[in-house]
Amino acid sequence: KDPPTMMIPLSGTEVCRVACIATVDQLEVICREQGVKCEELGISKHNLCDYEVEYLCDYKKKVINLGKTQIVQELYLVKWKGYPESSNTWEPRKNLKCVDLLNQFWEDLNAEMQRQKKRAAPRRLDPATVSQLIQRAKLRQTLKRWETHLNSLGTHKGHIYVRNQVDLEGPPKNFTYINDYKVGDGILLNEVSVGCECTDCLENPVEGCCAGASQHKFAYNELGQVRIRPGLPIYECNKRCCCGIDCPNRVVQRGIQYSLCIFRTDNGRGWGVKTTERIRKNTFVMEYVGEIITTEEAERRGHIYDKEGATYLFDLDYVDDEYTVDAAHYGNISHFVNHSCDPNLQVYNVFIDNLDERLPRIAFFATRGIKAGEELTFDYNMKIDPVDAESTKMDSNFSLTGLPGSPKKRMRVECKCRVPTCRKYLF
Repeated sequence: KDPPTMMIPLSGTEVCRVACIATVDQLEVICREQGVKCEELGISKHNLCDYEVEYLCDYKKKVINLGKTQIVQELYLVKWKGYPESSNTWEPRKNLKCVDLLNQFWEDLNAEMQRQKKRAAPRRLDPATVSQLIQRAKLRQTLKRWETHLNSLGTHKGHIYVRNQVDLEGPPKNFTYINDYKVGDGILLNEVSVGCECTDCLENPVEGCCAGASQHKFAYNELGQVRIRPGLPIYECNKRCCCGIDCPNRVVQRGIQYSLCIFRTDNGRGWGVKTTERIRKNTFVMEYVGEIITTEEAERRGHIYDKEGATYLFDLDYVDDEYTVDAAHYGNISHFVNHSCDPNLQVYNVFIDNLDERLPRIAFFATRGIKAGEELTFDYNMKIDPVDAESTKMDSNFSLTGLPGSPKKRMRVECKCRVPTCRKYLF
């Protein structure tokens, strides 16, 4: 959180506003400790003695003897928000109103018991189990902060969630999330100088709208679904056009419309992306965003990435192989989309405010209806139509960018997509 400010009166009516060295959370703790009510912090006589649970650390059962009767009491070790771990206290279940945190604690504990091949949790947890639970709780906080950060950057409709129920891996290091292309040194994007004059681009396009001006077909139907075959380019309306943002020919530029989840895979494929809602066939899902670099720079980076066993290089080879998108260190959610030999996403070249055919935008559209909870994938070795000349421009050299020579000369990377038609190797 941004630091709060304090107002210090000066002479007359002047006021000096300075940053407070304490955070809002720290000020809340001080108020509660001192019994001070503060309207700006939301602390009143009704909640002055309420404390917020940050996470649950431990669990035990305590047997209380009441004469001939024994009562088993469940106790939880609580980490209080805004207080150091030395202030943790054991609290009975009846004192805790944090239902979500309790459910999450038991989900983590049951998963740990299953990993240890134990049927149920013992009366008292061992130190190793407690350490694992605390690490998971802290990881969840870290991922939640990252999730908040990702959603603060975009203006798109969909929400991005982050989940890791597999290991203790946190947000990727040396990666900056961006929503638009980062243009590399020496590369110039020429903005379009003309636009359409349509009043209704779908029903009454003037001279074929923006697609017609480039001798191509209008790409979308009335539902915003792509209706041209893969390999053909999409020309959307641009900032020079007379139509508004609700124009049917403005789809990719509106950004992600679905809520998606970055999740940790359980079969060694690292992070992946799944949808949290149903996606209709032929609808836009996301762009492949990253740093636009020259082919020469891609070749240099490609050798480095190859030694690391991963690559995020995507050739922009619609007409000429001059530029590449590198999403290794700068990218959006597409950075986390995995390969599949039977993918549910298809790549299209899209032109909006820049009509240079050497620099298309890379957009992913659904190849079929995709169910909520299903992982999103594309084929790293995509082939469109080897017979059609227009389509062969779209063949993806995603995994081979910057790596000259036959793939057979390289170390073969095993494919883990698990589909029946799996080719066994990525490249």
